Amino acid sequence: QVQFVESGGGLVQPGGSLRVSCAASGFTIGYYGIGWFRQAPGKEREGVACISRAASSTFYSNSVKGRFTIARDNAKNIVYLQMNSLKPEDTAVYYCATDFRPDCNVVRGTIDEPPHYSWGQGTQVTVSA
Repeated sequence: QVQFVESGGGLVQPGGSLRVSCAASGFTIGYYGIGWFRQAPGKEREGVACISRAASSTFYSNSVKGRFTIARDNAKNIVYLQMNSLKPEDTAVYYCATDFRPDCNVVRGTIDEPPHYSWGQGTQVTVSA
């Protein structure tokens, strides 16, 4: 079964850092671009970061640019999201996804969600004092 398992979330104070991970099973991530998405309560899901299959290109939403860094370890089949200078508005459930293309799918400056995607459980990140 093709899936991602997200982990590493938790409670962190504003200004703090956290690294979340997503481990893939059932397929090899090395052929595909991978994106991180998040969904806050009462809000639509948004793409925050994406990395191409060879890590030759990355893309970040304006809301996280300069604070978040996406990385991948194809040998371990894992993608990471390092989050620094966290803000309360970063509070959300974070998910990984791929549309099985080699590059990021960025449409008009926005990381596009894979259509009809079966989302995993995600990992909760809460930024609060």
